[in-house]
Amino acid sequence: MKKLIRSFGFAFKGFKYAFVTQQNFRIHVFAALAASALGWWLHINANEWQWIILCIMLMLVTEMLNTAIETLTNLVSPNYNKLAGHVKDVSAGAVLLVAIFSLITGCIIFIPKIITLINAV
Repeated sequence: MKKLIRSFGFAFKGFKYAFVTQQNFRIHVFAALAASALGWWLHINANEWQWIILCIMLMLVTEMLNTAIETLTNLVSPNYNKLAGHVKDVSAGAVLLVAIFSLITGCIIFIPKIITLINAV
């Protein structure tokens, strides 16, 4: 049981490290909070919440994995290395793909509701 509790501590430590050291991770956390507030305000349905939560989790997970990959790459290759650069670029590309997916999903869910709200005024 002690081991299990310690493992949660390590996980929270990793989350804190990503939040404190990575500007993009903080941006994604605040974007997640904004999307959640907008979803609450617009009264999105359960299915839409599932998509929003999926986007938030995918974004945060890929950003954290990107941070882990970049940190490990810096550890094993502190000097410039073309292959290490490719590893970092591919990792950043994965984050970009999830960001595009999340943006499109958010637009599909939120834009019609915002247009309906504007038209009602």
